Amino acid sequence: MRREMNGVLLLLVFAAAPAMAEVSVFRHATIHPVGSPVISDAAMVIADNKIVAVGTSAEVATPAGAIEHDLRGKVIIPGMVDSHSHLGGPSGGDNSDPLDPAARSLDSIDVMSRGFWRARAGGITTVNVMPGSGHLMSGQTTYLKIRRDPARIEDWLFCDDPVNGVCGSMKMANGTNSIREKPFPGTRSRSAALQRKLFIEAQNYQAKLARAEAGGDPVPRDLRLEAVLQILNGERRVQFHTHRHNDIMTVLRLSQEFDFDPVIQHGSDAWKVADEIAAAGLPVSLTFIDSPGGKEEALGWNMEAAAILDAAGVDVSFNTDDYILDSRLFLRYAAIAVRNGMPPAKALEGLTLAGARALELEDRVGSLEAGKDADFVVLSGPPFSTYTDVEQTWVEGAVVFDRANPEHRKFATGGFDTYDTIYHSHEGAQ
Repeated sequence: MRREMNGVLLLLVFAAAPAMAEVSVFRHATIHPVGSPVISDAAMVIADNKIVAVGTSAEVATPAGAIEHDLRGKVIIPGMVDSHSHLGGPSGGDNSDPLDPAARSLDSIDVMSRGFWRARAGGITTVNVMPGSGHLMSGQTTYLKIRRDPARIEDWLFCDDPVNGVCGSMKMANGTNSIREKPFPGTRSRSAALQRKLFIEAQNYQAKLARAEAGGDPVPRDLRLEAVLQILNGERRVQFHTHRHNDIMTVLRLSQEFDFDPVIQHGSDAWKVADEIAAAGLPVSLTFIDSPGGKEEALGWNMEAAAILDAAGVDVSFNTDDYILDSRLFLRYAAIAVRNGMPPAKALEGLTLAGARALELEDRVGSLEAGKDADFVVLSGPPFSTYTDVEQTWVEGAVVFDRANPEHRKFATGGFDTYDTIYHSHEGAQ
């Protein structure tokens, strides 16, 4: 009965679909939908850039005229979501002010940078491109879907209005990175005081706007405070660079005082205050340090951090902070978390659906289910095996990376040349 119903549903779907829509079926792979059980000998149907059906090969019928892909022995996972990347050379505020919410990374990202090929080669299909952490508020981040090579950043945006719309989060930071010479703060206490002052300015600006709307004097536009109001109104999320346990607790206090919902980015010490983070209902996007050491703030890193946070009930995702970590090795960071106690299913979720939730894009990406964008990765074997390669990366039903293509393969296996952020045209790498 279930197989028969699936066939009926597919017929209904395609009867209503545009006559010329290209339909593809990926059959006989092992599929990890994420959020639902693994399916052996599975099939997935995509049409018009969307997933139409996912199930066993016996359940899912092949629509008339569909292109069949036999992926026997392969594994399919959702396109991975990197909630913290610096691909494309983004920039934010300058040295004139430690708080620059009006600055937009969207206006500086080089979408033709070859660095995005590293993400494709690693199976990453969605990225949150952020300015740096040398400011208390360095500016607006940008959510990108890494489609085919673009001519302009508008080709990759999730938002419809790049001028007035909310096209990403807000990057905030505390800790040592933003402690500098004046006008920047010289202490952690001063850092929090400046951030608190900005939020209060935005609240006052909101009150002035309300009075103007009620017939009072008009209020001149303030791009800085408009962006902060988007945070206070729940339209723009905060991605908060924070490492040490005391800095993380400062983020919790600020978020409670001003009622906003941040993502803790990096969170090297987050495992030390896992229960407090869980009680606050905040997610953590871990930059998984596979070689402990380095900056002072990361000295408290624990290789079991992901497992501890997950056990406490924290929604854990992973990020590359690329170029700090290599986008091509995104699977590896979650694999190390599995080796240190994180359940494999939750680790895969941390690379996909949890990252989508951190960007509030889970209605479109992060799992393989009907109605979502056809973003997925074909692997040569199990997701966390050291012998597994990313063979293909698909975005909205189109191949954007194919390891069998020599021009693509070099971005998976090449050395420092792949880190060159200056655009170079690659014939064949299309």
